[in-house]
Amino acid sequence: MGEPMRLPSRNLRWIIALLVAAALGWSFWHSPGWLQLCAGLALFLFGLQCLEEGLRQLAGSKLEQLLARSTGTPLRGLLFGIVGTTLLNSSTLVSLLTIAFISSGLIQLAGGLAIIFGANIGGTTGIWLLALAGQNVSLSPIALPMVVFGVLAGAAGPRGKAAGRVALGVAFIFLGIDQIRGGFEAVGGGMDLTTMEGGGLAGTLLFVFAGLAITVVLQSSHATLMLTLTALGTGQLQLDQSLAIAIGSNVGSSVSTAFVGMLGGNRAGQRLALAHALFNVATALVALILLVPLTWLMRTVAGLAGFGDNALLQLALFHSMFNGGGVLLFWPWQRQFAAALERWLPERGEPPVPAEATAAGAAVPLERLRARHLSDVALESTEAATAAVALELHHLGQLSVEVICQALSLPADQLTAAQPDEALLARDASEGAFFDADLLYQQRVKGVYGDLLAFMSRLELPMDAEHRQFWSRSQAAALQLVEAVKGAKHLQKNLARRLHGPDSPVRDAYLALRRQLFGQIRELHAIARDSDAASAARRLAALDAEAEAFDARFRETLFEQVRRGVFDGLEAGSLLNDQGYAARVYGSLREVIAAAFAGDSEWLQRLRLLTGDKADPATRDAPPA
Repeated sequence: MGEPMRLPSRNLRWIIALLVAAALGWSFWHSPGWLQLCAGLALFLFGLQCLEEGLRQLAGSKLEQLLARSTGTPLRGLLFGIVGTTLLNSSTLVSLLTIAFISSGLIQLAGGLAIIFGANIGGTTGIWLLALAGQNVSLSPIALPMVVFGVLAGAAGPRGKAAGRVALGVAFIFLGIDQIRGGFEAVGGGMDLTTMEGGGLAGTLLFVFAGLAITVVLQSSHATLMLTLTALGTGQLQLDQSLAIAIGSNVGSSVSTAFVGMLGGNRAGQRLALAHALFNVATALVALILLVPLTWLMRTVAGLAGFGDNALLQLALFHSMFNGGGVLLFWPWQRQFAAALERWLPERGEPPVPAEATAAGAAVPLERLRARHLSDVALESTEAATAAVALELHHLGQLSVEVICQALSLPADQLTAAQPDEALLARDASEGAFFDADLLYQQRVKGVYGDLLAFMSRLELPMDAEHRQFWSRSQAAALQLVEAVKGAKHLQKNLARRLHGPDSPVRDAYLALRRQLFGQIRELHAIARDSDAASAARRLAALDAEAEAFDARFRETLFEQVRRGVFDGLEAGSLLNDQGYAARVYGSLREVIAAAFAGDSEWLQRLRLLTGDKADPATRDAPPA
């Protein structure tokens, strides 16, 4: 019998979506109040999205540049998290940007922790505004003119359009608040939760879980708290129940961030995503354990401040108190927390080259290496995406040079030696087995190259001239690295066979060709670390002249030996072809280094360490050939 038919996942998603839409449509038909509540929630969420997009467009790259510079001290990182979240009205966005930056190497883990702490405090400012707006005052008279002005602003160019998005976002938030309030009033006792027992531990945990679940579904703690504030204001929730929901929403706000960071980030991003989740969970546990004294303190402070009879402002105060308390709890232990995260999620080392790869055509499982520094969260920011590409080019560069050295049966660690080991350069290939260069290309280069090109094609954010220049040169550099590896693959075919053979003039010629190419790669490796562009240009010019002179001598000697009958025509043709492949390897690597010194851009300078030790410390553990 054949296999049972499987429903395609895309069709299954469509069916689920249609069923959900049908259920919602039926519920809207039977309950106008429920329809008004859902419509208000949709307006509120859409308003948050418009506000976030508009503020981000107005800030442009300045937000990202400020984020990159905000981690000089923990206090500066904390302040950026507070101010950035307050202005953008989204702790999730700030958290995702921070994960993107730490994944791309622009900031370190300690600085990212401080920003996450600040984002949690900054997220409480929006709750105060919602609590003030949640009083029994209609906001529609303010919102309607803002809709008009927001639409008109779209005709005033990109900046005006961004400002219009901000105005529309605020207007939709106000309209959503009115609709949510009206929906709760229309639903009435059908959603009255005050009769549920919320004082016991089980009741408190039930409302904590409800806050967590609603936040995960809506992907917005602001929306959860807006619903809570409205239900509290209409008398459908008690204050104690609302406090439990607020604690749960705080945990729920980190779930989506942690999910994106853990699945879409590299090790650095995963550490920060885990830190965000652990921080929120630990803060929630402490708040639950100290719920009674915290509630007493909240009521006392609210009474002294003059809003002891305002449950909405008391909820906002509680939200600020337990988030601030969490920061105070974690702040003295930042270094220990970061060290623990690095122990729990260590860097992944590159898998070793299988010993079977020394036999050409051996049946070795094809397990391709993948990109180490590219993540979906990096696509949230031009700066983060560019930094991720720079890191991955380092990774690809080091892998490519290692494969080339292995194709020559020479250890890659000789590239950084003060003087190359002459015995290694002259050794018989049988003393150091050749790895199958084609297999190494498939395993260690092709997958990373493919991931890099796919990532670069997915960036949809606008770029300035400097970033566009780096982007185009990075694509060219990646291609040149792959071309160098392919040249080494072709060179290895005859090189391996001749160096395994007995001493002969042909073998001596291949030894000279290998020695020359390895010397060129060593010098390129050193030039890449030169901090002076003028000095690097002079060294490249000298290396080009030396390469040209060697090629001329090599051909002259080759033809002389053909005339003397030392080589036949077939051997001479093979040597000329392989000289061309060696020149292709050198020329491709040379173009990568030269492109990095062709401008003063900070991003172009990152290409100068493509084959350097600083490129990616984790890859230095790969075994030499």
